[in-house]
Amino acid sequence: MDVRIPVEFMDGHVANSINFQLQEIQLRLTELSSFPLPLLICCASGMRSAQAAGFLQAQGVSCIKAGSRIDIPAH
Repeated sequence: MDVRIPVEFMDGHVANSINFQLQEIQLRLTELSSFPLPLLICCASGMRSAQAAGFLQAQGVSCIKAGSRIDIPAH
């Protein structure tokens, strides 16, 4: 899951990732339950993914903070 804004996501993202903008995660929690867990969360630098992972873990959602999308190996 990429938590950057849609413009950033469209500029390049990890293959098969979904875009859930950080500011919308709280509103879209129900949607997240339909995805396989744990969620692998990334962004541009790692700051937003850390915020998203902290929030989701507090809500009981299994996730992994992956940091920057460029640090995730291509598959």
